[in-house]
Amino acid sequence: MALAAVLIDTIGFGIVAPVFPALLTSLGHTGVEHATRIAGWMLVVYAAAQFVAGPVLGNLSDRFGRRPVLIASMRSFGVDYAVMAVAPSIAWLFVGRTVAGVAGAVYGPAGSVIADVTPPERRGATFALIGAMFGLGFIIGPALGGLFSLWGPRAPFYAAAALALINAAVMMAAMPETLAVENRRPFRLRDAHVIGAFRPLFHAGHAAPLLVAMFLWQLAHMVYPATWSFWATARFGWDAKAIGWSLAFVGLVSTIVQGGLTGRAIGRFGERQALLIGLLAGGGSFLAFAAVSASWQVYVLFCTSALSGFAMPALQGLMSRMVDATRQGQLQGGLGSMGSVSAIIAPLLLTQVLAWGIDHDFPGAAFVIAGVLGLAAAAIVVTRVRVAAT
Repeated sequence: MALAAVLIDTIGFGIVAPVFPALLTSLGHTGVEHATRIAGWMLVVYAAAQFVAGPVLGNLSDRFGRRPVLIASMRSFGVDYAVMAVAPSIAWLFVGRTVAGVAGAVYGPAGSVIADVTPPERRGATFALIGAMFGLGFIIGPALGGLFSLWGPRAPFYAAAALALINAAVMMAAMPETLAVENRRPFRLRDAHVIGAFRPLFHAGHAAPLLVAMFLWQLAHMVYPATWSFWATARFGWDAKAIGWSLAFVGLVSTIVQGGLTGRAIGRFGERQALLIGLLAGGGSFLAFAAVSASWQVYVLFCTSALSGFAMPALQGLMSRMVDATRQGQLQGGLGSMGSVSAIIAPLLLTQVLAWGIDHDFPGAAFVIAGVLGLAAAAIVVTRVRVAAT
């Protein structure tokens, strides 16, 4: 059920992604270049809300359990997407993205469910299931979004609302609680922020290189949600249907890697080596995206970049062993909040770089930045993470 929350969250994002360029250009009465900048600010608002909400939801799940937090988030998602479906202006979309950011901070509680029920030595492989749900969501979501777009740019929002509310109802009926009563702790506001979330991690030692590498990788990986629809439109002239199918293919290969290869790679090579493989595959693929000249090359690169899915499960597995059972929600919420910081910075950086690149006939500029960031994270793993992983 926790994985279903991640799946629905991803479907909700993916189902509206193909129509976002058309909706923004229509409501804003503007072109793709300016709509790209607006979309960047929307991602910033979404991420800022997640930054605040992530540690709060994580700590609430340590106090009251995972189940009520996940159900409340799904309900909020459903209402929010319904409101966005009838939004009369771009300002309303910004409000909707704010609410979605709060509700979307479910990765902390969902990751905590895995930590609750999985032995420490198997967590890295099991965290890959979250990535698999993310990939599956990007198969279902964009494909549905491309199909629903035939009924107009607002139809996918209604579909996303219905999916979230149905999932909330199923959770209420069937989801068990995974946090034992003896492992719950009081909610303290002083812990419900990103610094408080990482306090126990720093006490464990050797965490700083992992956190820096994670942050750089999260910045790099934001090139997909921040720029993909607009890059594909500018580079190849793809419409909503073509964008939807491309994202669905990303989801397919990601699901195969996360569901079938990540756990085996972590088991065979260990978390540190699997992390390094993921970062090198991702950073190298981003640089290659900047140079593509034909649509078929994009699909080839999707297959190599999918190996970057090794990175986050390996990182989460390493860190989850550094804190005890009473603070898994706090840690996972903090990791989600760190991702939100990158999601605030990266859209501002990458969408502006993309817009500059379009102006200068080099739409791949944002992928160059992402590639450099990914390879920098790999360099930190090579030089600094050996001690942290032991």
